[in-house]
Amino acid sequence: MPDRIPTKIPELTLRFAEASDADLLLRLIRELAEYEKLSHDVVADVDTIRESLFGEGAVAEAVIAEYEGDAVGMAVFFHNFSTFVGRRGMYLEDIYVNPDYRGKGIGETLLAYLAKLAKDRDCGRIEWSVLDWNEPAIGFYKKLGAEAMDDWTVFRLGVDGIARLAERFDQGGS
Repeated sequence: MPDRIPTKIPELTLRFAEASDADLLLRLIRELAEYEKLSHDVVADVDTIRESLFGEGAVAEAVIAEYEGDAVGMAVFFHNFSTFVGRRGMYLEDIYVNPDYRGKGIGETLLAYLAKLAKDRDCGRIEWSVLDWNEPAIGFYKKLGAEAMDDWTVFRLGVDGIARLAERFDQGGS
């Protein structure tokens, strides 16, 4: 059984996800996508989650929030690097708390734990993105002291865009 991390909320514990949690993580990811009206974008399956988070060369980590023994939320994150700060940072890919459990301090506890982890790991910053229409989340993040990076625009290349751009690379030679 994974190590439980106690919190100041008696009914709430956190724990790092393990490979056996791949189904659970995918369920929470799908719940998040449904909330964000992005279910059509979820192409991950249990195998890709298991390989990407727990396989050789894992690229991300996840923390699960359990309230009274039930998994009710998660945070998925990975390390990046800031050339300006000269240190690694943490990128919060997803944070999610089931709507039935919001308002109990679970989201704040997850973010506070990630901040502690980032501090322990000597990270220079934590960053994440939020959908422009998600005013409840934006207000929540601002209440915690996060600053919106209004001068920045997020860009993305998907699988097809990566393939098209990669075709433009010419190594030269014969």
